[in-house]
Amino acid sequence: MACILLIDDDPQVRTIFRQILERAGYEVQEARDGRLGVQCYRATPVDLVITDILMPEQEGLKTIQELRQLCPTVKIIAISGGSRQMLMDFLPIAEMLGAQRALHKPVRRTTLLAAVQEVLGHKAVA
Repeated sequence: MACILLIDDDPQVRTIFRQILERAGYEVQEARDGRLGVQCYRATPVDLVITDILMPEQEGLKTIQELRQLCPTVKIIAISGGSRQMLMDFLPIAEMLGAQRALHKPVRRTTLLAAVQEVLGHKAVA
């Protein structure tokens, strides 16, 4: 069973994503911002990190950079609920910094699970 660290400042997003991922058979850890997410990863490395981009305390681009410094092979999916104009700026940057996939919110269940499956390299249980 793969373990996923979910980093998002919106508790509703974390709850929905957790439910989707756990129903698909994944173990999920949560953090409410990038700083806490990096601390969680440092304490317990996971198979995949899903991080929001726009967050207080520490935003997702810096989080991706710090995770890459800790573990250059860490698998990352970046998500953002920013405006369409912001998405054009931040999600491609997230991919340039090392995120394997970049998704914009709202993220459909099937899209999330397909991205997780692709990045982890195995089939998610629906």
